[in-house]
Amino acid sequence: MALAKSPAPLHPHPQQSGGRYRALTFILTFLLYTSFHLSRKPISIVKSELHKNCSAVSEAAIIASSSSQQPSLSSLHTDVDCSWKPFDKSNYKQLLGAMDYSFLCAYAIGMYLSGIIGERLPIRLYLTVGMLASGVFTCLFGLGYIYNIHNLSFYIFVQVANGLVQTTGWPSVVTCIGNWFGKGRRGLIMGLWNSHTSVGNILGSLIAGYWVSSNWGMSFIVPGLIIIIMGVVCFLFLIERNWNGVNGHTEVYLQYKDNKNQSYDTELLLPRDSERIPMQPVVVVKSESEPSAISFMGALRIPGVVEFSLCLLFAKLVSYTFLFWLPLYITKAAHLDAKKAGDLSTLFDVGGIVGGILAGVISDKLGKRATTCAVMLLLAAPTLYGFSMISQFGLGPTIGMLLVCGGLVNGPYALITTAVSADLGTHKSLKGNARALSTVTAIIDGTGSVGAALGPLLAGLLSAGGWDQVFYMLMTADFLALMLLLLRLHLNQPFIRSLRTSKKRGSVDVKKASGHPRNSGKRRTVS
Repeated sequence: MALAKSPAPLHPHPQQSGGRYRALTFILTFLLYTSFHLSRKPISIVKSELHKNCSAVSEAAIIASSSSQQPSLSSLHTDVDCSWKPFDKSNYKQLLGAMDYSFLCAYAIGMYLSGIIGERLPIRLYLTVGMLASGVFTCLFGLGYIYNIHNLSFYIFVQVANGLVQTTGWPSVVTCIGNWFGKGRRGLIMGLWNSHTSVGNILGSLIAGYWVSSNWGMSFIVPGLIIIIMGVVCFLFLIERNWNGVNGHTEVYLQYKDNKNQSYDTELLLPRDSERIPMQPVVVVKSESEPSAISFMGALRIPGVVEFSLCLLFAKLVSYTFLFWLPLYITKAAHLDAKKAGDLSTLFDVGGIVGGILAGVISDKLGKRATTCAVMLLLAAPTLYGFSMISQFGLGPTIGMLLVCGGLVNGPYALITTAVSADLGTHKSLKGNARALSTVTAIIDGTGSVGAALGPLLAGLLSAGGWDQVFYMLMTADFLALMLLLLRLHLNQPFIRSLRTSKKRGSVDVKKASGHPRNSGKRRTVS
């Protein structure tokens, strides 16, 4: 009986080269997460528009009204009040900080659950739903301007909902990259790839800055539409993993590769009771080479996860304080309008791109992730103090310090969230269980997001007493991150490591003697 030829599989054929699919995954995940950060940036640009210098706005409104008879949408709003209620009061910094905190707190809480859920669902569908929902909530914030909504609860709700759905992004894209790229030159590859954070911030600043003074609602609606479009692209083109058995995943076709008579496609079409194929029990869904997802506590026991997670907490505190408050600080310190301050703040992200790539290259050369991060954090603290001093002396010095600060602040942050997370998620102690990558990534980034939530909130509270207090907080956070990395380096010393290994081997021997064998593979720490 002749069989019709089956259609080609949607995934790469096992005999095809994976090079072009790696390139596709690299570019696509880069663009996907760029759209995530692009949608987060507008709030920092719009802050200076939500609460403005009323005297300056009144003078501008008088000049505009004398030169034009047709009132614009923005002038209709400014005629009522130069600032956007409820951010027109003296406690506007606390209210703006509360909006940041609501988003970031929801993001931090949701991140711990996101990695666990993401390992049990198809990444492509999980990421698509998250992007579509994120786009909707981003647009909703902008509609508050269109429909003249002045209820703080509305904006808090939108921020909380957006923070929760955006947690689908990071564990998903890191897992895809980890599935397609091995450990060779991982620092360089992920340093280049992680520049999507800064690229997204830059594009978000430019897009939001274009409309911030005329119609700040569009500063949210346009990024929201962009992430919705990218969600559709994700659904159509994202390939979750290589079908060549990368990272311990054994696919169905490997069960049949030794059969010379039937092709893989033919095997899938023939019924079970066919006389032409001998009946053999084949496990398809689960096998020893594809273990179940790791538990939360199991991921915490991987050497280095706790230390790097806490380190990222303080590193991300610094980075996200700049992300949400830098444009407003430039507006006050350099006396620039919202658009110019937003454009100038992109230099911090340009420095972050260079810093992330340099951190990856150096860590690949030295083979020591923690040491690379520690050196950059050591240099970052005095640089932050220098920025707070130099930014008062003109535009030129401010530009230079923004680039340097961006590189030193975002370099360690980028390295920990990408290369270090991927290293720990594919640690030797896991024995090839690549499904731990999403959970490990979520734990590290979720803990870092706690710092991301605290940073802008503390900045809003401390800035009332002067910006110097904010910079002292940032320098303290950098110092604490450095201390945690030094602890990681101390635990990775040969003597300390040998003690831990000997204790573990002794425990394994006891287990074996009592009839409970356990795998005792050596653990490698990320130093």
